[in-house]
Amino acid sequence: MKLFISLTSVFARKTRIVVREKGLTDRVEEIVRIPVEAAPDLLAVNPLSQIPALIDDDGVAWTDSGLIAAWLDTQGEGPRLLPEPGPAYWQTRRLETAAAGLNEMMAKIVYENRRPEGERSAYWLTRWQENLMRGFAAADAICPSPDVFDMGTLTLAIAGTFCDFRLGDLDWRAAAPKAAALHEVLEQRQSFIDTYPK
Repeated sequence: MKLFISLTSVFARKTRIVVREKGLTDRVEEIVRIPVEAAPDLLAVNPLSQIPALIDDDGVAWTDSGLIAAWLDTQGEGPRLLPEPGPAYWQTRRLETAAAGLNEMMAKIVYENRRPEGERSAYWLTRWQENLMRGFAAADAICPSPDVFDMGTLTLAIAGTFCDFRLGDLDWRAAAPKAAALHEVLEQRQSFIDTYPK
């Protein structure tokens, strides 16, 4: 299998952590690409030139970090990161979706900040930062204890790291103390250490 990634992408990092947690490193080749360069091999897997993108052993293309991570969860060994359908499944998916929204909001802020200074929208940057802080507080309200490891807690923990990495002036920990405690624990896992953004 081939997984197209960037070493700084929070979306790619999610799938890279799942690869490691599920014992799939010997089956998945990570290929670093810069999406804006529209490399032909990436476009063949994802015509939108977005990462992560996965091509499986049967030649099937998978896109979107949540979908790729869920599929990889069924391929590897060890405990499932997405529980079987039932109350625990929906609780996990609710947290995963809340955290994925944080990552999307941060990506908007990062991209807006990359525009020339005179073209940036102060209105949207302010609005998105306010949304982000409310989002961290909302995710914190459904955050379990730091000893829970599943697709929801994984996604929330990497959202905290992405905020530190890209938006270091935002104090997300003040809005989300339970998420901060979870983040501190999960970032010590080897799969998190191996995929820390750089």
